[in-house]
Amino acid sequence: MRIDKALVVVTVLVASGIVALAQQQVGTPGVQAGRDPNRAAFVAANCKTQPAPPAAPAARGNAARGGRAAAPGANAQPAAPPVLIPPDPAPAIPGVLAAGQRWRKVWGGTGNNTDGATGTDKGLLLAQNDLSQIIEISLADGRVEVLAKDTFTGGAIAVRPDGNLYVGYRALNRGIWRVDPRTLFTNTMNGEPLECLGAAVLNDMVADKKGGIYMTMGGVYYANARGVVSGRYGRVGGNGIAVSPDDRTLYVTGRLMGAMPPADLKIPAGAPTPTGGLVAFDIQPDGSLTNERQFAWGGGDGTAVDTQGRLYTPGNGGAWVIDPRNGEFLGFIPTPAGTHGLHFGGPGRRTLFSIQLNAQTSVHAIDTLVRGYQATEWKR
Repeated sequence: MRIDKALVVVTVLVASGIVALAQQQVGTPGVQAGRDPNRAAFVAANCKTQPAPPAAPAARGNAARGGRAAAPGANAQPAAPPVLIPPDPAPAIPGVLAAGQRWRKVWGGTGNNTDGATGTDKGLLLAQNDLSQIIEISLADGRVEVLAKDTFTGGAIAVRPDGNLYVGYRALNRGIWRVDPRTLFTNTMNGEPLECLGAAVLNDMVADKKGGIYMTMGGVYYANARGVVSGRYGRVGGNGIAVSPDDRTLYVTGRLMGAMPPADLKIPAGAPTPTGGLVAFDIQPDGSLTNERQFAWGGGDGTAVDTQGRLYTPGNGGAWVIDPRNGEFLGFIPTPAGTHGLHFGGPGRRTLFSIQLNAQTSVHAIDTLVRGYQATEWKR
């Protein structure tokens, strides 16, 4: 499933009565749409309603991250200090983590890999934003295979029920594309480019069992099985995103305005005070979302789910393990410093991966007692 060919300019596509604006090479690989100098002209020419200008992005990681194009050789960075790994074994969590387990490093590299990773039976798929490629990292030996190139700042990936891989293009004229064969899934909403929604990055994606894809992009949106996009749903801005195994609940990291944890919040022994949160929605039969509510008080970015519905979300130097029945904490797993995403993969999907975004990106792994959940396995 390797793709080495360059992106072909696609003409206007008409499907299910919806005209999809062609994904053209109007952007620069490695540059997110919100930072592209050509974005203002693109929006002026294609958007009936002009979105608000982008806010200054928060600094994150090193200077090459966050969507700036890198000059040739710019990814050859000076040696980064080693990622700090918790010196002691992780505390046992009944039914989740056995006593004595430790994190181990699987891979280290560059390319802004924190959003939208997907587990495989071999290891982990990463969409490398800055390098515009998708790689698979082997859990067994850390070897890397490049599966797709020229993904136009692709930074989020998902697997639909057809078993194929889909990537969220973050470059100017953003959209979601099937990886192989390269086919447009969606890049419009109500007849206008997704670019017209604003400059917020197409952050994270997750597929449901119906063939749709939920995405966070300054808010929560849904592309149904025909690629028709709806939203914005609720008030949460959104970052990490996950679907429950029964396809009835969508979880998005964040705290609703004014929401405060209860005074009697039960925090696992030795865990810090949580500063993030998880917002939940009820998923309707058509994929639309209702009943937005603050569900839990831990959560920061890429969030994983196991087959029993338990949630694993990063924050405060670790992974919060959350009960899907009531949002209470089941435990806290200290993680390597700088963890931005958690994902299950490897044989039996029993390994929890932690992705770190520091001076350089790294991936660590820990063995669990659970099986990670994913609606559809990637068809190689």
